[in-house]
Amino acid sequence: MPADVSQIAPATGVRDTESPGLRSDAASNRRRVLEAARALFASRGLDVPMATIARHAGVGVATLYRRFPTREALVTEVFSDEFSACAAIVDDALADDDAWRAFRRAIETVCASQTRDREFNDALLSSFPDTVGFERERLRIEEGFAEVVRRAKAAGRLREDFDVSDLSLVFLANRGVIGDPATAPAASRRLVAHLLRSFEAGRAAPARPFRHPPRWGWAGCPGHPGMSYRAVPKSCVQ
Repeated sequence: MPADVSQIAPATGVRDTESPGLRSDAASNRRRVLEAARALFASRGLDVPMATIARHAGVGVATLYRRFPTREALVTEVFSDEFSACAAIVDDALADDDAWRAFRRAIETVCASQTRDREFNDALLSSFPDTVGFERERLRIEEGFAEVVRRAKAAGRLREDFDVSDLSLVFLANRGVIGDPATAPAASRRLVAHLLRSFEAGRAAPARPFRHPPRWGWAGCPGHPGMSYRAVPKSCVQ
């Protein structure tokens, strides 16, 4: 996170003009809010009351809302590094000239990240239409994965009946085997290896092609227990 982010007033985007002492207090309050929010999101979910976050951070509710006018703004800031990391996975895949390797590594990397950071799953899958930056970043990730899938198919390496919405099933299945932190990495790697072998073109085909859900696409990266299909722009599923 840039060092001067705390000097930006969230409602206006204008740098604070207060004395250095007040800026230091404001930065300290902001840091405590973000730390408290992250801990509470992890333990109680994204629906934890804003007043509870303020209380755990040791700041007033008015101070919290002055820095983060909406829950969505707070969630986006708490997980800003994770959004960047997830987007980087997609960017790396799109930069790879081997379409099948790109597809395989993207799934492997996302599934590995699920074993380390579960609360981000819920954040990325939540719908916050009023938070433009949040939705824009998530849409970029979704569209990027859709392109990775398209390229793998065009290269003849990914079976034709694989739909981008099937990624949600992959991440949901992976989430189901990582309950025990001690065995999660190994279990995840084994599951992903089996799944990737089944996705490769030329393997045993189904008796008839699977029907793809019309106008529905992958809902996020990575998955979580409450995951379900949801409507996404056509660019994600074409």
